[in-house]
Amino acid sequence: MVKTNVMRLLDKAGIPYEAREYKVDEEDLSGSHAADMMGADHDSVYKTLVLKGEKTGYLVCCIPVDEELDLKKVAKAAKDKKVEMIHMKDLLPLTGYIRGGCSPVGMKKKFPTYIEEMAQLYDQIAVSAGQRGLQIVLDPKDLCRYVEGTFASLV
Repeated sequence: MVKTNVMRLLDKAGIPYEAREYKVDEEDLSGSHAADMMGADHDSVYKTLVLKGEKTGYLVCCIPVDEELDLKKVAKAAKDKKVEMIHMKDLLPLTGYIRGGCSPVGMKKKFPTYIEEMAQLYDQIAVSAGQRGLQIVLDPKDLCRYVEGTFASLV
């Protein structure tokens, strides 16, 4: 298994995690597919979405793979009037990650990060390890502390 930058950063910070590989389907890059391939509870596997706020600029949200963001709730959490998803073509230049491999850990810049508050119900959640076919499983509180994030109602 390849050690990604995400894993190196967590190792350096002393944060325990488990790396999980799964078979990538180029036709289906969804988090639901990743959860199925890992045999994981969909509510404990989180996708990373990047948005832009009217006033606050770029921000990151982590939500369960089967959920949809509620943009009004995200705007409220970010203390902004309006937020919208960024265009897919902007993802790589902005974050350093491609679709299906975007992690809240180790983006090119540090953006305000919001994690769906339901994550706190789990001892462990999975997020992308920064590459398609690879997830890291870790304590959501460790993730939130590391990314200096906020738990909030987002869905």
